[in-house]
Amino acid sequence: MEKLNIKIDGFENIDIMSEYKKALKDPVFQKLASKLKIKDEVLCGYTSMIEDSVCEYKNCMECTCLASCKNRIKGHVYIPININGDIQFQYKSCKYYDKMIKNTKFLNKISYFNTPSSLKEATLSKIHKTDKNRYEAILWINNFYKDYKKDKNIKGLYLHGNFGCGKTYLVAALFNDLAKEGYESSIIFWPDFLRQAFYDDFKDKYESIKKVPLLLIDDIGAENITAWNRDEILCPLLQYRMEENLPTFFTSNLTIEQLEEHLSNSKSGVDSVKAARIIARIKQLTTDLEMISKNLRK
Repeated sequence: MEKLNIKIDGFENIDIMSEYKKALKDPVFQKLASKLKIKDEVLCGYTSMIEDSVCEYKNCMECTCLASCKNRIKGHVYIPININGDIQFQYKSCKYYDKMIKNTKFLNKISYFNTPSSLKEATLSKIHKTDKNRYEAILWINNFYKDYKKDKNIKGLYLHGNFGCGKTYLVAALFNDLAKEGYESSIIFWPDFLRQAFYDDFKDKYESIKKVPLLLIDDIGAENITAWNRDEILCPLLQYRMEENLPTFFTSNLTIEQLEEHLSNSKSGVDSVKAARIIARIKQLTTDLEMISKNLRK
């Protein structure tokens, strides 16, 4: 917490006690000053700084949420405190800021790569449950939530269906709720992730997602396939996670059969054997489920 030590000098020509007594007419100023339990002769040299604190304190009294905070540092108030008879000023967090930190602490357990920020707010309690076409997938996700805490070496999910039906949100909600209990995960938007393959930090990101306990490869099948990103990035990633029994999730607009056809076509020509090997690994890693529902993005 930031601290500011104050020294008083150069006030010979100013009636600082008179200014201090004027400030004391404000009940909030009086309240802050009295809490310090320091003599008025000392406090009068800090009148203007205590008035700054009063201004921020009054803002807090009228505040209803973190978004409406008017103070210099959002979610904090500038207050004087007594440290062994010495006045210091500190920024103290408010209840709204503390609640926000508590509610988002779980995000330290999840890595998001090129994904919408809205996924960070996903939770199983907010999932739309009125559409019966989503029932099987929701049931599977809820069962995984319970089973994973007992057995870390269980299969993930290949969830495919129409655009906008909530596939990614569903898995993100699962990961977020597990993160609140301390479980680590990563969510990557696969097409954008591959486009970063020649960036300096790609190797570190790749090693991270390869070894993370829970992984979602979002929108697989939407990428531009090359022999290199198929055989040198995707295949080793899946091979490692299969050997280490690390639960892996996929979302796609393609069925597994359609994904195999997609993977078999690259600029180097048709390669059905290599595509089939990748599909075999996906089947080993996942349960295959279809979710066809209304477009929730409209």
